[in-house]
Amino acid sequence: MSDAPDHPLAVALRPLLEAVGATALDPAAARAEDVVLAWEGEPAVAVRLPHLSSALDLLLAEMARQFDGRPLAELGRTEKQRVVALLEERGAFTVRHGVETVASALGVSRFTVYNYLNRQEKS
Repeated sequence: MSDAPDHPLAVALRPLLEAVGATALDPAAARAEDVVLAWEGEPAVAVRLPHLSSALDLLLAEMARQFDGRPLAELGRTEKQRVVALLEERGAFTVRHGVETVASALGVSRFTVYNYLNRQEKS
C-alpha cells in the first residue's frame, strides 16, 4: 500500500491514534513491535504505539484539553481533585514518579495529590 495514513482505516482511527499518541504507518514500514491492521484481508495500516514514558504526558495534555485548555496549575481545587480522580481511573499513578509528575503539573505538593487520592477512596 503506497500511503497507509490515507487509507480509510487509518483515517477512521486518526482521532484515537492522536489521543493515545500512536502513529499510523505504511505496513511495509512496520517494525516487529508495531501492530499491523488488516482491511478486507490485506495489511492496511501499521500502528506504532508510544513509549510508556510519554503516556503520562499524554494523559496530562488530555486533562488540560478537557478543562478548556487551561494549564492544570490554574485550575481550582475542586477541578484539580477531578483531574486526580480521572488520572487515577486511567492508571496514571502506576507509572514511576506518577504522583510527582502530576503534582508538578497541578502546581501542588505530592502530599496534596495523596490527600486527593485518599479523599477519593473514602467517597
